[in-house]
Amino acid sequence: MEVRHEADEYEARLADVISIVRDTVRRRWKIMAAVTAAIFVAGVVLVSLMTPQYTSTAKVRLDPSRNPLATNANQTRAELTPEAIETEVTAIRSLDLARLIVRQNKLDSDPEFAGNLDKSGEALNNSEARANAIAAAVLSHLSVDREKLTYVLNVRFTSTDALKAAKLANAFADGYIATRTTNKIGNAERQSAWFEQRLNELANEARQAEARAADFRASSGVVESAAANSAAGTVVDQQVAPLAGGLAAAESDAAAARANLEAARSQTRRGGLDAVSEVLRSPTVVQLRAQRAEALQNKDAVEARYGERHPESIRVREQLSSIDAQIDAEARRTIGSLQATAAAADARASSLRSSLSQLERQREQTTRASVAADSLEREAAAKRALYDKMSQMSLESMQAARLSIAQAEVIDRAEPQSRPTSPNKPLLYALSLLVALAAGAGTIAVMEMTSGGFRSVEDVQTQLGVPVLAVVPKVAKSENPNDLLLERPTSMFSESYRIARAAILGVRGTRAPKVIAITSSLPAEGKTTSAVAFARTLATANARTLLLECDIRRAAVRQMVRTPAPTVGLVEVLHGEASLDEAIQRGDVANLDQLLVVSPYFSAENLFGEGRMEQLLTTLRDRYDHIILDLPPLMGLADGRFLAVLADATALVIKWNSTPISAAQSALNWLKTDGSNPVGVIYTQVDPSAHSVGGLYYYSKQYSDYYQAN
Repeated sequence: MEVRHEADEYEARLADVISIVRDTVRRRWKIMAAVTAAIFVAGVVLVSLMTPQYTSTAKVRLDPSRNPLATNANQTRAELTPEAIETEVTAIRSLDLARLIVRQNKLDSDPEFAGNLDKSGEALNNSEARANAIAAAVLSHLSVDREKLTYVLNVRFTSTDALKAAKLANAFADGYIATRTTNKIGNAERQSAWFEQRLNELANEARQAEARAADFRASSGVVESAAANSAAGTVVDQQVAPLAGGLAAAESDAAAARANLEAARSQTRRGGLDAVSEVLRSPTVVQLRAQRAEALQNKDAVEARYGERHPESIRVREQLSSIDAQIDAEARRTIGSLQATAAAADARASSLRSSLSQLERQREQTTRASVAADSLEREAAAKRALYDKMSQMSLESMQAARLSIAQAEVIDRAEPQSRPTSPNKPLLYALSLLVALAAGAGTIAVMEMTSGGFRSVEDVQTQLGVPVLAVVPKVAKSENPNDLLLERPTSMFSESYRIARAAILGVRGTRAPKVIAITSSLPAEGKTTSAVAFARTLATANARTLLLECDIRRAAVRQMVRTPAPTVGLVEVLHGEASLDEAIQRGDVANLDQLLVVSPYFSAENLFGEGRMEQLLTTLRDRYDHIILDLPPLMGLADGRFLAVLADATALVIKWNSTPISAAQSALNWLKTDGSNPVGVIYTQVDPSAHSVGGLYYYSKQYSDYYQAN
């Protein structure tokens, strides 16, 4: 339900806005039409006077070169960056190229480009300044842009001559390619020469540094080791390691030999030579001991058989003695061998130790040479690295130059256009019409916002705090509102005053006011017309009614009614120059009498004071059911405020969308302050189709059966 309620409110507000716009257009359509027509005609004239322009386009394709520094297939094709393409666009629009085009095509005398300079009378000190000015004028007709995301540049030239536009568009495209090609060759040559010179210098420096390092290494004995992952060193450094290893091995062998010799000596002292382990392990001794055991066994057998003195026994004993002598000799030889081995090992270790000490002393001397050799080597490496870096920079720079100055070709030459490309007159005519309509609408909107009047029943009731008694529609200028009630009594205009009668007199039988004053805050708001129409409305309802004209300075009622002009009137009655019966005359409808003013009366006297007007109204109250007072406006005149106090009820007339709010508020406050009885507002000259009047008299098809058309 909440959503539905908000939707209804939104639709209602939208309908109100639409109605306000429609009402405003209906009221002020002539002003809107006049403003729209004037601006549209001016726009049409200006568009018609525009000089036709022809634009021709030449298409230039940029072709990025291949990148020789690419490391894979994806990088082989170089790409032009947006910045590089914008650089090419700027190059086409350069002043130098424009001056070249001006010279080649002799545009310095072309009125389209040089004519404005001559007309302006601008002082050009020299021919160069004039050439620059003409070139700038030519560039103002040139536009260059990239076609979407492609490598195609659109070179457009606009001129009043179709042939000239195509010719100059092609001239700029061709001139750009020729200029960039020339510049590219020159830049490449200068760049290549500089890099070649610098690379030669760096190559010589690198070679010299490497030669110095090699010579120093050779002279100082600093060599690079062939072993994998080994550091560089001198010849001495390379000899120390194996010599130190040999010394360690020799000392180990000498220690072992001495240990064996000492063990043999110790065993000899304890048990003789036979107890030495080296002797016992000797193969010769083992063999001799086996022979001795066999001989010993034979000796026992022979002696047992033959006796000790038998020759065989003697031979066996001699054999055994020989074997013992051989074993002893072999044992001594083994001990001697151990002594010799120990002495040799000690001698070898001592020799190696002496050699290592000598190498260490040489190593101290060559360390400083190694440091110097390393320094020379680093210098040579730095020279070589600088050379390699410069070579890389040379390749990258040349490639960057080729990319920034890409190859280009004209793929579509400009052709003369058969029809102008600008101005687009149908579009401009349509825009002129839209601008004219907007200006017309803006004009009436400003007029509407600055009018300052009441525009709806809600505005009146909110600003003044009194009800709206009736809404009187505005009639056509061809019709007289004074006659409308008589000629068409069932019209919307007539019905509005009947509604005013019901609102003022009441419908429940309460005591109706007799003296009813009708006034306004300002002139020309329909006050007198309302007074006449309201009096006629009361009279046609069979009420004895008197129309009393109190607006003596204007005296306009005599021109509105269909009766002969009076000879005497209210002024004469109040002066005592005529009787009341002589001044009152029959009105133009039954039951209506009128007491008018013969002619405008201007006097400083207090005509309505001194009790004369009160006495007159007292007399008239007894003769009529209702007395309608046509009072003067309240603003600027005192009579209206004085007479309104004498009335039983006062109705304030307000003209729709015209009466200033401040004026109406002041008038109503005066009535209340003076003690009169303001019963409400009669809203006059309202657009009959304006929804802004609150819907009371919204004239639409639904009311077509109730009113006669005005």
